[in-house]
Amino acid sequence: MGSAASPPRTLESPKATQEELKRVAAHRAVEMVESGMTLGLGTGSTAAHALDRLGDLLRGGALRGVAGVPTSLKTEAHAARVGIPMLALADAAEIHLCIDGADEVDPELNLVKGRGGSLLREKMIEGTGGRFVVIVDESKLVPRLGCTGAVPVEVVPFGSAYTLGLIRKLFDKLPGFHARLRTVKSKAGDQQEELFVTDNGNYIVEMFFHDGIHGDLSDISDRLLRITGVVEHGMFLGLATSVIVAKKDGSVEVLNKK
Repeated sequence: MGSAASPPRTLESPKATQEELKRVAAHRAVEMVESGMTLGLGTGSTAAHALDRLGDLLRGGALRGVAGVPTSLKTEAHAARVGIPMLALADAAEIHLCIDGADEVDPELNLVKGRGGSLLREKMIEGTGGRFVVIVDESKLVPRLGCTGAVPVEVVPFGSAYTLGLIRKLFDKLPGFHARLRTVKSKAGDQQEELFVTDNGNYIVEMFFHDGIHGDLSDISDRLLRITGVVEHGMFLGLATSVIVAKKDGSVEVLNKK
């Protein structure tokens, strides 16, 4: 399935910064929110602008009875700070609309998400079947997934080095492919690195492709998920219903799944 474009909207400033573009795309998505909705609240710098806008509208009375299901502990804290009521996923009878950013968007509106480490909760919430609106600036548009950086895979800590080896073996015939466990600077502040741990207590394997992922994405997804120790991956295939793109020329375009 491809995408259908709606007429572009124009920003007042043709020289908007990337952060301004993120904010414009986020605000456009929030225009879709109606009173009484339960929302999936995304994670990341772009989604943060949507949270801020939702908080403003709730405090001002323009929206009422809205509740959110957060996709990360960071989002939960942000939503609480701006006054968005929250629900646990199990307590949400229906999620009407999810709003989140993406790391990459291909021409079929498939996504790479989760470079911030929240991919599992994002996919659980954003795959519930309601509308899923993605907000990006045009730098996130790619010809194929995996072109601009890591495709993350969440794995359980037990045997993580072994699981990493199985992932490498799956793609060992691809020139330039490599994978590693994500590390971050140690919290001890001693310049050492430690393994990144997700909100779920898991690790992240970062997969890098020389020229993006070629081949059947669904087949690759299935093969990854069949590896014991893999919890989930950051390819979001066929889940986005719309992608709001803020462009450098000042226009905003909405791409809709056909």
